[in-house]
Amino acid sequence: MISGFRTLLYKEVLRFWKVNFQTIAAPVLTALLYLMIFSHVLEAQVWVHGVAYTSFLIPGLVMMSALQNAFANSSSSLIQSKVTGSVIFVLLPPISYVEFFFAYVVAAVLRALMVALGVLLITIWFAVPAMVAPQWILLFLVLGGGTMGALGMIAGIWADKFDQLAGFQNFLIMPLTMLSGVFYSLHSLPGFWQQVSRFNPVFYMIDGFRFGFFGVSDVPPENSLTVVGTSFLLVSAATLALLRSGYKLRS
Repeated sequence: MISGFRTLLYKEVLRFWKVNFQTIAAPVLTALLYLMIFSHVLEAQVWVHGVAYTSFLIPGLVMMSALQNAFANSSSSLIQSKVTGSVIFVLLPPISYVEFFFAYVVAAVLRALMVALGVLLITIWFAVPAMVAPQWILLFLVLGGGTMGALGMIAGIWADKFDQLAGFQNFLIMPLTMLSGVFYSLHSLPGFWQQVSRFNPVFYMIDGFRFGFFGVSDVPPENSLTVVGTSFLLVSAATLALLRSGYKLRS
């Protein structure tokens, strides 16, 4: 069991690392452009929770980039394997669906960690955010990356072609991540939209992650951890059920 998991994990990590200019460097550049534009426009006018806007923005960009790339890693790998027919070489060996799940999710988390580190290193030239609770930073990053990696597996299993996967990403993942408090505080929104935002699990990932830097957040970090942990368990359970049934993989 362990050797099967390790082999599949190695294959998934090697897959994204071989094109690291696209999978790691490109998201770092995108985050840097966001920071340069928004910090230039709003740095002198906006403070959030007593924190300068650039410092406030950096953790949000780090987490947003990590989450989007965790989703992209597992979803793109599965859809490529299905379209090319190479998924059969993963399904034929005696690898359990649990190993299959953890190999893809761990690879997605590793890519998320690499992207997060890259974004953080390039953005600290603009502002150095404090890290008052590193354990919260790592916890939310791993749980958030795992949730999005599992969700990416669901998307990759469901989609039959690339444009279906693009629709999933453009109409679900992008709105969830962009409208999650990356660029603003929840309390800056009108009351109605504050309540709507509370139904977005990505908001809690961003808010809890940001708490690890500044020790302040829109909601208590324990509440955010509960939501993120529950989201991870629910999405993981759904993914494992799909893998166990062989839906769109073995048929």
